[in-house]
Amino acid sequence: MIIVTGATGQLGRQIVERLLTRVPAGRVGVSVRDPRKAKAFADQGVRVRQGSFTAAADLAHAFEGASQVLIVSVDKMGEEAVRQHRAAIDGAVAAGARRILYTSHMGAGASSHFQACRDHAATEGALRASGVPFTSLRNGFYAASAVQFLGHAMQSGQVVLPADGPVSWTAHADLADAAAVVLADEGRFDGPTPPLTAAQALTFDDIAGIATEVTGRTMTRTTAPDDQFRQLLVEGGAPVEVADQLLGIFAAGRAGEFAAVDPTLATLLGREPIALGTVLREQLPNGEGR
Repeated sequence: MIIVTGATGQLGRQIVERLLTRVPAGRVGVSVRDPRKAKAFADQGVRVRQGSFTAAADLAHAFEGASQVLIVSVDKMGEEAVRQHRAAIDGAVAAGARRILYTSHMGAGASSHFQACRDHAATEGALRASGVPFTSLRNGFYAASAVQFLGHAMQSGQVVLPADGPVSWTAHADLADAAAVVLADEGRFDGPTPPLTAAQALTFDDIAGIATEVTGRTMTRTTAPDDQFRQLLVEGGAPVEVADQLLGIFAAGRAGEFAAVDPTLATLLGREPIALGTVLREQLPNGEGR
């Protein structure tokens, strides 16, 4: 039994969909906070059970009989994220899983400028300490985040962001495919994987040019000082902590933490990864996919 957590989220859902093309539905289980949202999987024969990283009893039931557990990282940062990940690891160990997998991030490290990468490093430490073989999927930076950063630019034509560095923006769909491949081929990676990235690392200067091409609207990249950008975020309603976390992405980018380009993802997929231009074309207004 392969258990996937967070199976109603953007990444977890796609992982289960891809996994079902590789293994029988009877071998797949999902651990979700609201089983009603996973009805489509239940209808296909997937075992659906309620599971919360904050309730050990839930996890014991959700992970029952697991041979592998894929822990999809939570949408939180800081100690709360690490605490929930540790609870999920403990639950997988208690269930007798022979391998634990985890959706980590390229650049994971205790000294990263980005809080999430420090959290991923702490979680990888907990995996090492668990005594169970593990695979840490060091995913490239989600291309969907680049789309979000372009949000205001679609109205203003101005990409106003702090100074950045090259980032290997990688599509959710590709990372989901890769996770399914690794789950279906148990033990293919032991410990952290190489960075699972797209074929190019791009700056927001590059992205502004691509967005101009795919939307037909001129996008101009303007650099905002960190303090000014933080102030804009706070004035827009973001908590100071969240503003600082977002700034950490740009500080890490400037330090080259997300610049790696590695062929491992393409090897897993058996094809070239989806380019950021394709993602923008599908998701930005006035792109050809809209």
